[in-house]
Amino acid sequence: MKFGGIDEKEIIERIRELKEKLGDELVILGHHYQRRGIVELSHFRGDSFQLSRQAASQRKAKYIVFCGVRFMAESAAILAAPHQIVQHPEPTAGCPMSDMADPWDVEEAWRQITEICGDDVIPITYVNSSAEVKAFCGRHGGATCTSSNAQKLIEWGFSQKSRVFFLPDRHLGTNAANKLGIPRDKRVIWDFTQPELGGNTEEQIYNSKLILWNGYCHVHTFFKPEHVYEARRRFPGCTVVVHPECFEEVVDLADHDGSTAFMVRFVEEAPKGSTIVIGTEINLVSRLAYEHPDKKVVELARSLCPNMYKITLLSLLRTLENIGELNVVELPDEVKHYAKIALDKMLEVASK
Repeated sequence: MKFGGIDEKEIIERIRELKEKLGDELVILGHHYQRRGIVELSHFRGDSFQLSRQAASQRKAKYIVFCGVRFMAESAAILAAPHQIVQHPEPTAGCPMSDMADPWDVEEAWRQITEICGDDVIPITYVNSSAEVKAFCGRHGGATCTSSNAQKLIEWGFSQKSRVFFLPDRHLGTNAANKLGIPRDKRVIWDFTQPELGGNTEEQIYNSKLILWNGYCHVHTFFKPEHVYEARRRFPGCTVVVHPECFEEVVDLADHDGSTAFMVRFVEEAPKGSTIVIGTEINLVSRLAYEHPDKKVVELARSLCPNMYKITLLSLLRTLENIGELNVVELPDEVKHYAKIALDKMLEVASK
């Protein structure tokens, strides 16, 4: 296979040479959803926030190259030390769900909500959001959360205020609310395409406990209940594991739900001969199957993240050839400051 007219083996060899040359000054991060070749060349693999923290802990590193989507590279830049430069190999690799929470729309929603509820509401954003939205939460006393600690952060939010404004993923918020026992009549969906009150009445907003932004991940909403039924028919006795960004009906039918890191651990710890059906991005499922040939690991359905797939061996090579200069992630100081407040609050709460 060739990339840009260059043989794949040659690209890999050149990347390895540059890694060796840069030594401890370089850290390459590969998200779980990256293609196998990228992950194998990365110093660390993991989910988005896990990788950002690992990078920030590598104080000898001057250059952090994040192979993931845009918001992930931004998180790394927020947590990076002043001497560290974060680069994103493919600037067009964004996240549609993150883009659904446009900062202007979020500010306008907050204005309308607080006109009804006063200051008795706190914002919490999933880390799968832009740096600006994270900063919005930091400015208003809120926090970020991950798919593994969303419940804990929502609980913390209720210890601070009567209402939680959760964004951008309504499904992660819904699944966390189900586990926390928040009544359905105390939840509202904020439809950001509606000009007034997200399509709700003032009474609904005032009586709510949880206001859910109507965003979603197209990779995980691809999975439907019929996929679970078919998996159980094809693989009797299998274990179905899905991501909490899935529809609640899918989560309810699965045996387990959890983050990408949870899925990796689950497969690693499963007994030999296990059959595990996983509902998440296909690159992770395929790699888990490749790395654990003593277990049967299959996809619930084939769902690909095209933005993750934009990062190629060639784009990684071009970044390393222009280390410290090409596609540097730069954020305003104010955004970094308040976004870090929101991230730090999550770490503080999650550690308790």
